[in-house]
Amino acid sequence: MQSVVMATEPVLKVAALCGSLREASFHRGLLHAAMEICKDSIKGMEIEYVDITSLPFMNEDLEVNGIYPPAVEAFRKKIEEADCYLFASPEYNYSVTGPLKNAIDWASRPPNVWADKAAAIVSAGGNFGGGRSHYHLRQIGIFIDLHFINKPELFVYAFESPPKFDSNGVLTDEETKSRLRAVLLALQAFALRFKRKC
Repeated sequence: MQSVVMATEPVLKVAALCGSLREASFHRGLLHAAMEICKDSIKGMEIEYVDITSLPFMNEDLEVNGIYPPAVEAFRKKIEEADCYLFASPEYNYSVTGPLKNAIDWASRPPNVWADKAAAIVSAGGNFGGGRSHYHLRQIGIFIDLHFINKPELFVYAFESPPKFDSNGVLTDEETKSRLRAVLLALQAFALRFKRKC
């Protein structure tokens, strides 16, 4: 009797990056919630939080014969090994944060390890919910060959009632969790489609 080997859908490895360095950041809370949602209810997708706090400021003088500082090499390896990316991008002065832009710049140095991958953006804040940072991040993505999902978009109005996060930055709002899950499912579908085409 022959055994039948069932083809399984590959597990997508998602690198999650937070543009805020604050411990109780709403953006860190969004990423931790995404990791829990993925673990609990989305098969075939794993999210790993990739810390950017130890990265030095981007400086070509730190590159020696194509070798980067150890923290940068480790970061670049995580980015290269991922199938797609989830950015939690705060809006600072109508744009992305300095730490996030710094991380993007390091991983775009030759060889650019972002290229030809799928990505999604989530944000939280007042006024526009951090939304202006999305547009600058999408512009950056054009140059580094990163491909963002178009919809759904997630801008969380963090200071409106009812509260969306607790005092530790943990996402508590069920509607926002549902919207975050929709973003993850869209990223999964797009990343799988993109991988097949490539």
